[in-house]
Amino acid sequence: MPTITQNNTQSQFWHKQSLDVIPGGVNSPVRAFKGVGGTPIFFEKAKGPHLYDVDDNQYIDYVGSWGAMIHGHQAPIIQKAILKAMEQTTSFGAPTPNEVRLAAKVIELVPSVEKLRLVNSGTEATMTAIRMARAYTKRDKIIKFEGCYHGHADPFLVKAGSGLATFGQPDSLGIPKVCAKDTLVAPYNDLNAVKKLFEQYSSEIAAIIIEPIAGNMNMIFAEKDFLNGLKKLTEQYNSILIFDEVMTGFRVGLTGAQGYFNIQPDITTFGKVIGGGLPVGAIGGHKNLMEILAPIGGCYQAGTLSGNPLATAAGLASLTALSEDNFFENLEEKSKSLLDGMHKLSHKYDIPLSGDALGGMLGFYFSGKKASCFQDIANIPSILFQTFFHQMLANNIYLPPSMYEAAFISSAHSSETIKKTLLGAENSFTKMAELNLI
Repeated sequence: MPTITQNNTQSQFWHKQSLDVIPGGVNSPVRAFKGVGGTPIFFEKAKGPHLYDVDDNQYIDYVGSWGAMIHGHQAPIIQKAILKAMEQTTSFGAPTPNEVRLAAKVIELVPSVEKLRLVNSGTEATMTAIRMARAYTKRDKIIKFEGCYHGHADPFLVKAGSGLATFGQPDSLGIPKVCAKDTLVAPYNDLNAVKKLFEQYSSEIAAIIIEPIAGNMNMIFAEKDFLNGLKKLTEQYNSILIFDEVMTGFRVGLTGAQGYFNIQPDITTFGKVIGGGLPVGAIGGHKNLMEILAPIGGCYQAGTLSGNPLATAAGLASLTALSEDNFFENLEEKSKSLLDGMHKLSHKYDIPLSGDALGGMLGFYFSGKKASCFQDIANIPSILFQTFFHQMLANNIYLPPSMYEAAFISSAHSSETIKKTLLGAENSFTKMAELNLI
C-alpha cells in the first residue's frame, strides 16, 4: 500500500491516549481505520456539511453519522427542538406526548406500519423484531443474507461460507454455537437458495430479515423480483418478512426502500434519521404482530431510555422537515450529480467505477460491473479504495473508512460542496493513475 501521510498531530495524540483506556481506541470497530490503514481522525465539532477535527482541519462529510444527519450538522430545526426539550428534562423514564407524536408520524408515512415500539438503537430494533417473529410463529430459525448487517446481536453475527446457503457459524468470539445454529444464511439476490432452505426447513423458519437496499456491503439493491419472491415464500410458509430499514428508512425516500419497491413487509426496523442524530431505534408493523409485545403479549422487550424526550423531539422535527415538498427529489439530485461526476472522472483516468444513488444514500466501488451480492464487493482489490480514501482525506473529504460502507449526503450539501468534492476526486484519481494500481 502507498505510504500514508496524515497532517493530524492531535488526532494521533488522542489515538495514543484512547488505546490506553478504550479497547482498540474506538467505541465502534469501523472507526478504527482497519479497513483503510492510518490513524483515525478525532473530531471536535461539525456544522452543515462539514466536520472539524481536533487539529482544526475542515472536511466535507459523507458519513453523516452513518446516515443520521440527513439535514446536516447543527440543523436549526433539530437544534431548536432539542433545546426546547432540554428545558423540561433529559429523561423521564415514563410516557411522554412526543413518543405518541413520533409513532403517529411514522405510521402516517409508512403504510406497512400500524403500530410502533421505540427503542434506543438499530441493534435493539432488529433483535426485538426477530424475537417477535419467533414468538408469533413459535419457530426458531431465521434466514439472513451474506453481507447484510443487522447489528451485533448474537443471531446476526454469522458468516455464510462459500456454498449456496449454509448453516451459520459464529463470526465473533463469545457467541455460543447454539445461538448461531438457528441462523441460516443465503447469498443476497439468490432466490433459489432461499427456496431450498424453505424446502428443507419448511416448518422451522420464523422469519426472513433483509436490508432491501444493503448499506454494509457498499450499496447494493435487492432485485425487485427477488424481494417479491421472498414475500411470496413467507406467505406460503407462514413466516414473517422483516425489512431492516435502519439505514434506508427516511433516507432513500419518505416511505423508505419498501416504498421504492412497493413491497410491504410484516415488520420494519428503523433508526438513524428518526432520531434526528440522537440514539434511537424502532420496530413497526402490523397490529396483530406488534401486540405480541409486552405488556399486551408475552414477548418481552423493555428499555429505561426508550422514547427519550430529546431523541423523540429531534426525530419529530426531522421527519416533519422531510415531509416538505421536493425534499428527497432535491437530495437525490445532489447524490446523482456527485456519482455521475465521479463516473465521468473515473473514465477519464481509465479507472473502473460503478455505483448507485437513491435519495440521500450513495455507494461506489472500483469495478466495471454492478455488484449484486457481497462476494462481488469482496473480490475487488482493497488497495483501490484504501488509496482513494486517503487521497480524498488529503483533499479534506471524509468518506466512510471502509470499502464495504455506503456514503451519505445531506440537504446541507450545496452544489459548490459537490464541485469541491469532484475536484478532490479528480486529484485522487490522478494519483491512482500515477501509481498504476489498475
